[in-house]
Amino acid sequence: MKTHKIVLFASGSGSNVENIVHFFKHRGQVEVVAVLSNKKDAPVLDRCDRLKVPALYFNRTAFYETHTVLQVLQSLQPDLIVLAGFLWKIPQAMVRAFPKRMVNIHPSLLPKYGGKGMYGNHVHRAVHENGEAETGITIHYVNEHYDEGAVIFQATTAVHPQDSTEDIARKVHALEHAHFPKVLEGLLTGSGKRPEEGSA
Repeated sequence: MKTHKIVLFASGSGSNVENIVHFFKHRGQVEVVAVLSNKKDAPVLDRCDRLKVPALYFNRTAFYETHTVLQVLQSLQPDLIVLAGFLWKIPQAMVRAFPKRMVNIHPSLLPKYGGKGMYGNHVHRAVHENGEAETGITIHYVNEHYDEGAVIFQATTAVHPQDSTEDIARKVHALEHAHFPKVLEGLLTGSGKRPEEGSA
């Protein structure tokens, strides 16, 4: 049975990384082979130590001005590259090297609240300030532009007038943890959750 390999990119705390690692830990068919981060003090690196997952820090030069990170990816030969809270725009050469094999999760219902600078609480605050009745998550393929790749899956959650920015963030994080690993499993193995609309 083929083992499918995932490489994760993360910039922050790594809660999605930990959720994905735990999800696949005893499934056999999918292995998280490495986590790459652009912040050397990112809490995700401490999580990786605890989870016993190989982790690598890289700087802007290695990512944008040389092919160092691309060469690391090519050596790992991942079936899927997953952006799990990663905030830098992916270089064109990297996107082209892994067509339809690079996936991102965004904390809104794209195309709403996407683009440069729209991440994390910036998104949730905008949803709150604009009085949206719903929000959610979008899992999509990565292309050369922020948050514009083809949508794979969306899930929604209601936003109530009394919800704070923190309440919205909690609801969106719950969607991420519930759906992200299952969508990845579906993409890799053809089992689990297939790319489709969902709600919560």
